[in-house]
Amino acid sequence: MPYMETISLRFQKNIIQEMDFLIKERSFNSRTEFIREAVRDKITDLNKDELIKEFLKLKGKSKIKTTLQENAITKKKVSKELLSELEKRFS
Repeated sequence: MPYMETISLRFQKNIIQEMDFLIKERSFNSRTEFIREAVRDKITDLNKDELIKEFLKLKGKSKIKTTLQENAITKKKVSKELLSELEKRFS
């Protein structure tokens, strides 16, 4: 098991109550497990957001004109490649 550092957190009472409810509903073992997963999910979301921003910067930059059919084929291929890359990074 990798080294884990201990941190201390403070939450408002209503956040703790909501967290405890979700822990029961979703069968988490503890608050610690819930918080770890929430942090991992947030990091994953932020990384995905960065990839999307990079993609959008490039959108429409090509000088080559393509047909709708060519675009559909390319989108399908790129989507598979992107999903594969995301799975490698976040699995």
